[in-house]
Amino acid sequence: MDEYPANVETETFRRTELERLRELRVEHRNLDEAIQRIQEDPSADELELRRLKKQKLRLKDLIAQAESALIPDLDA
Repeated sequence: MDEYPANVETETFRRTELERLRELRVEHRNLDEAIQRIQEDPSADELELRRLKKQKLRLKDLIAQAESALIPDLDA
């Protein structure tokens, strides 16, 4: 058969998820820095600030999902 063993597929999935997780964390950190800069500006656009904070929360949820996907399922 030409199929890869299950452990190869699992390892490929794991690498892909780890890369995605790193990208999400970098994006989250960049948003955090942008929010900090905006908050320091007294003439900051509050609507933009709220939008960025919501985006940061969505990223946090995606990070949690990606981390959860990396935890192997345990058989009961």
